[in-house]
Amino acid sequence: MAELGAALRELTEAAVATEVDSSTLLDVARQVRQLVPKLTAVRRERGELPSVDGKSRHERNYNPVVGRGHPYAPPLEVEVSPGKAVGTCVLGLAHEGPPSYAHGGVSAMLLDQMLGHAHAASGKPGMTVRLNLRYRRPVPLRTPLLLQAQVVDEAPGRWTESVATITTCQDPDRVLVEAQARFVVPSAEQAKRIFGNLRRNTYS
Repeated sequence: MAELGAALRELTEAAVATEVDSSTLLDVARQVRQLVPKLTAVRRERGELPSVDGKSRHERNYNPVVGRGHPYAPPLEVEVSPGKAVGTCVLGLAHEGPPSYAHGGVSAMLLDQMLGHAHAASGKPGMTVRLNLRYRRPVPLRTPLLLQAQVVDEAPGRWTESVATITTCQDPDRVLVEAQARFVVPSAEQAKRIFGNLRRNTYS
């Protein structure tokens, strides 16, 4: 799974950076399509958990931010401590918005993921209710990035507030994007309604 994910990330990066002629593009497209039936011979559907995720609900190998098997994920590497999360990644041309910089939606996705890790590390894994972002400076591609998230309101109850930032590893004091968020721990009834039908794929 991880090997395929890495190979697909290489392919994706090559595809968005290539300047080869049309005939080469069509030839590569044909070869890629020939591979699809091998992967779809046995597949999961919506509502099935990937068998590669094991038994941990936190192990998400096809997550588009941290998943080793996902072709779009940087992937983001995250370390947690109580109520805090620190992550590092490098974004490529596949994540480009303005020329040479990351798409704003990618920054939002990265920070949402980091905030989720911080809330889980505080003992209150939950779902995003509000996410406010301030884009202070463009986020450069092909540059080691540092992402930090922290729960700032740990009052009793289901609701928590948190903050997060993106900087470069080289200049961690110069904030590029900052976020404020509110998360909620779903009630048992809500969790059952949203996730109750999930089942594990038994294929190996």
